[in-house]
Amino acid sequence: MEKEKVNDVGKPDPENSLDFSEHSDQLELLKTHGHLIPTGTQSLWGGDSDEDEEQDEKNEEWYQLQEKKMEKDPSKLLLWAAEKNRLTTVQRLLSENATHVNTRDEDEYTPLHRAAYSGHLDVVRELIAHGANVHAVTVDGWTPLHSACKWNNARVASFLLQHDADINAQTKGLLTPLHLAAGHQDSKDTLELLLMNRYIKPGLKNNLEETAFDIARRTSIYHYLFEIVEGCTNSLPQS
Repeated sequence: MEKEKVNDVGKPDPENSLDFSEHSDQLELLKTHGHLIPTGTQSLWGGDSDEDEEQDEKNEEWYQLQEKKMEKDPSKLLLWAAEKNRLTTVQRLLSENATHVNTRDEDEYTPLHRAAYSGHLDVVRELIAHGANVHAVTVDGWTPLHSACKWNNARVASFLLQHDADINAQTKGLLTPLHLAAGHQDSKDTLELLLMNRYIKPGLKNNLEETAFDIARRTSIYHYLFEIVEGCTNSLPQS
């Protein structure tokens, strides 16, 4: 089974899940409810207590130290900065040498992949503005859209789709972004985004012969959203 490259995090707690309006600003929600909204990486947003503010200050010092250590390897630094939401660092590196925008790590993840699975929309915008490849694939065949949908980063996924990302791209295990969203228990926003897209092919199967709906029925309370495309699943060509 393929695994997304993510930082060590615990599984989201269903008792702490929140049901926000589809019109909610995801970035604002991360600021105010980052401790409750799973994003695939540890949240960098702090709380309101003095202790949290002090920790944030220490973290900033730590980030600056890490950047200094990697300064002689701009490709490595760009990958790291994209994942950690260091927008100013990303902008500086790209202004100095934009050819690093599609650099890759040992698993063929690009800065765009890392920003996508971490949910950093501003970084994603910056990378794409400098020519980041939305079709880049990892060793397992994951596109940045797969990475965004895996962690319910709906606003990132929407932005990638607006820039020609393939909504039906399949990994080496034949997983589509819809398969990955269906397997995430808090994926309402992303499922709505994908299922309302006119180009979605919900009948595509993974290497276990499962459709995204098959996965959603056993893992997600939002499996009912597939009714959005129920009327056309048998009429759309599945290729």
